[in-house]
Amino acid sequence: MSETGRRDTGEKTVVIVRHGETDWSRSGRHTGSTDLPLTGEGRRKATRLAPALGRFDFSHVFTSPLQRAVETCELAGLGGRAERLDDLLEWNYGELEGVTTAEIHQSSPDWNLWIDGAPGGESPPEVAGRADDVIALLRRILAEEAGDVALFGHGHFSVALCVRWIRLPISSGRGFNLDTGSLSALGWHHSDPVIRLFNERPEAGVA
Repeated sequence: MSETGRRDTGEKTVVIVRHGETDWSRSGRHTGSTDLPLTGEGRRKATRLAPALGRFDFSHVFTSPLQRAVETCELAGLGGRAERLDDLLEWNYGELEGVTTAEIHQSSPDWNLWIDGAPGGESPPEVAGRADDVIALLRRILAEEAGDVALFGHGHFSVALCVRWIRLPISSGRGFNLDTGSLSALGWHHSDPVIRLFNERPEAGVA
């Protein structure tokens, strides 16, 4: 396997990119529909994604419509090819938008997004259903096209894609975390869907 997680056998890969840093991601605030730009550091890290992404042969590039994902895609060199896909939006946090986990635990110490969902927002089964819809689209594309697929999105929903890709229950997402400006890759081992790369950060020299 190459250092990007791509095999040398010509197998197709789904590359998932979490957007670069924003003010709210830096402070740990749940950021769903709030449309924030990248910070200077977020832009720098997004630019550093380009060489790693250049090792893939993308037939399709999709991005969440929110500016932090679109800007990451553009700085990573794929903006001119991207299609916006609403299903890549972040988890709808409802009443928890802009609130940190520590603040939530002050009143609900046992709360976990992957089990309890977000009041006034999406439940875990709803997010799993949306992830399954994206995966169905990916499988149709990969069955018809010769190239890889890139997805530019958000932390929690990208984790949901990863766990649903390997057929785990959505609650398994509580055991995964994606940093801003990170790369992950989905593919197959024989006929089994696998996570071939997870949370690799080019600026750290590991992708």
